Amino acid sequence: MSAPHVERSPDGEVLWLGNGLLTLGLVPRLGGRLLSLSGADGREQLWRNDELLTSDLVPRREHRPHSGELGDWVNYGGDKTWPAPQGWEHSAQWAGPPDPVLDSGRYEPEIEVGEDLAVVTLTSGDDPRTGLRFARRFELRRGRCSYRLELTAINTSQRDVRWSLWNVTQLAGDGAGGTYVSSAAEVTDLLAGTGYPKWTAEDGRVHVPHQDVVGKLGFPAAEGWLAHVGPGATLTQSFAVDREAEYPDGGSRVEVWMEHPLPEPLAALGDLDPPARIVECEVLGPLTALAPGERTTLTLDCAVTAGDQPVRRVNEWGHWTDDEFVPHADGVIEAAERVEVRAGRPVALPPGQWEFVEVNR
Repeated sequence: MSAPHVERSPDGEVLWLGNGLLTLGLVPRLGGRLLSLSGADGREQLWRNDELLTSDLVPRREHRPHSGELGDWVNYGGDKTWPAPQGWEHSAQWAGPPDPVLDSGRYEPEIEVGEDLAVVTLTSGDDPRTGLRFARRFELRRGRCSYRLELTAINTSQRDVRWSLWNVTQLAGDGAGGTYVSSAAEVTDLLAGTGYPKWTAEDGRVHVPHQDVVGKLGFPAAEGWLAHVGPGATLTQSFAVDREAEYPDGGSRVEVWMEHPLPEPLAALGDLDPPARIVECEVLGPLTALAPGERTTLTLDCAVTAGDQPVRRVNEWGHWTDDEFVPHADGVIEAAERVEVRAGRPVALPPGQWEFVEVNR
């Protein structure tokens, strides 16, 4: 089993964090983004703008930190962290993206590699608008098809500020698939560019299928996990919820944004011009008042597993799909040719990806 390791690109601008089961591609100079995430089969999990980046995560044109309207945003894709709430009305709102420090500025990397754990921490510059400095710490362990992302925001200014950490993961919205949120049927319509995404609720989870719409939903009753199901693979994110805390956007702990190409930019959204069918799975931390020098954190446990079935539950070992009853009275069932399951005899399955096949013998 491969030990966790970190490799640098020849120019030193891209870091590849891997363990044989997962590979993460990190680009510090592009806002500290995670721009590639793949399992052992090499299947890409994230949406990435191929018009702006090569497969090696090198920008096709010169990158410069920038600000402006939404229509000016250079959307590379991937996974990134922003401050919330978002808005353009007053200084207690983050007027981005774009943003020249937290979104498009250079982050400084720090690498730690041990026998069973490799860590890459990406740290932003100090942002004068929000008063914040971000750190994105990626942890990858031996033998796990999951990684931990620990986010930290520290107030480096000389004034009191109040912000929420907001992690945004962009995924392809083409074809069948969608997002599951562990939540009661309490959903907030947040933003409609062309409309609000449609959704259904069942058994303590909300499903937002892929669809052609530009709009956003909020989930104030989210209970600690979300899952995006795409072609052949599922990405899950687990996180703690503080039920006593205040969250941005009407109390939203999770948000789902969807977009698709349009005949012309959306003037009402700063001339936003969606480049592709994209789903954003967004996890938010509590709104936290920070005096100078104080910090807040948000931790996500993220896993990539094969399969594209509906997700019913997520825990530290992976995710569960809908129950399927397999009648079995005698004989042997082999689980991935490693464990025998005999009728009437309980068996413990260690972590992994399992497929049950009935064997007649």
